[in-house]
Amino acid sequence: MKLKLSDSNTGGEILLFKDEEGFDRLFYSRDKFNKYFTIAWNPGDTQTVMIDGEEHDFPANSLLTLLFNQSFSFENSETIIAWQFNREFYCIIDHDSEVSCVGFLFSSTEHLFVNLTEAAQQKLQLLSDVFIVEFNTSDHIQNEMLLVLLKRLIIYVTQLAKLGYAPTKKMQDERFHIVRKFNLLVEANFKTEHSVNFYAQQLCRSPKTLSNLFALYNQKTPSQIIQERITVEAKRLLCYTDRSIKHITFELGFEDVAYFSNFFKKNTGSAPSDYRNKMGLPKEGK
Repeated sequence: MKLKLSDSNTGGEILLFKDEEGFDRLFYSRDKFNKYFTIAWNPGDTQTVMIDGEEHDFPANSLLTLLFNQSFSFENSETIIAWQFNREFYCIIDHDSEVSCVGFLFSSTEHLFVNLTEAAQQKLQLLSDVFIVEFNTSDHIQNEMLLVLLKRLIIYVTQLAKLGYAPTKKMQDERFHIVRKFNLLVEANFKTEHSVNFYAQQLCRSPKTLSNLFALYNQKTPSQIIQERITVEAKRLLCYTDRSIKHITFELGFEDVAYFSNFFKKNTGSAPSDYRNKMGLPKEGK
């Protein structure tokens, strides 16, 4: 079952998938113009999910959030319940004060698997049932009702994720928001800005303060997060496009192919050309 609402005036779209065989996403080709954020729920047994060419275990009774620029496929997609929406339907960046998920719930480097209690599963089942009712109720407030339900879903999933993410030492919301803002800044600027100092200046903090803050959250260092984001994008471009290594070098903000190759090998253990040949994934377009 695939349910979809489109707003011809705004270009906004929201979708719900349930018992849908073949549900997947190919960002660089088939789906490059449909920039959907995805919240996927696995109410069944543990299965494999392929994200940007890498396998991950998708635990039973858990949630997974995915950005619009990620490619993915599920081992048993017909058992997955998933919601998708684009920025035109609901912009989580513009409305961050409402849902507080930007830079945390959706990430290109850290795949957030949220384990669900029995109570959480029951609530999600209720939400999905109400979604289905509203998708099948065509009236003048259908768009508004689905938007309210989507916001409720995002807020609830964010709350669940924070319960598993919160460090032993209780942190103030302000500090947590700095972590989120840093991740958001990296997502927007990683192709041109590779130094921690740039992001620290944008947040009016010193690089040392940022490092100490991330340490409190048991996070990787700010420098590691920047490097991982660049590496993830390099992997995507090598796996799913025919762009030359020289092209990828410049696209990711490096001025020298040899320097980029050394950077990539340091972070993956393989040279860019070797990684591309080893993965052998079908190209999704140039």
